[in-house]
Amino acid sequence: MNPSLTLWALRNQISAQALAELRRIFGLEQPNILAANCAGQSEAAVQARVRLEAVKVGARLWRNNVGALLDARGVPVRYGLANDTPQLNRTVKSGDLIGWRPVLITAAHVGSTIAQFVSRECKREGWRYSGDDHERAQLRWAELVNSCGGDAQFVTGEGSL
Repeated sequence: MNPSLTLWALRNQISAQALAELRRIFGLEQPNILAANCAGQSEAAVQARVRLEAVKVGARLWRNNVGALLDARGVPVRYGLANDTPQLNRTVKSGDLIGWRPVLITAAHVGSTIAQFVSRECKREGWRYSGDDHERAQLRWAELVNSCGGDAQFVTGEGSL
């Protein structure tokens, strides 16, 4: 639950029912959706656990599906971050989970809160970096995000946020 949203609702006399509906509309009820998918050591289970952890610390992470499909005219449509062309996708591969986490800026920035870009490349439990072409492209993405002030890393479970 976001305390700022709750305080805003109280100040503006928004009912608890309306606030709950707003949370559902904007997908802020992720724990209910994800909890059933947490068991096991698979990449999907790791993703679900990392997303649940994100909600607990006020972050938001969504799946970043990457690929290409043909539209009704037979024209390829590419989707996902850093997937503008096949060549770019071979060079840099964006993370499985994309979103942000709130960061309180210090007094030098008048106490503003910003949303820091977060990217997590989820791997099954026990995974180790091998340095193959695919993993190197994923590492390039993480290095690019981190070099610009974001937070990107490979994860095999909770504890990365």
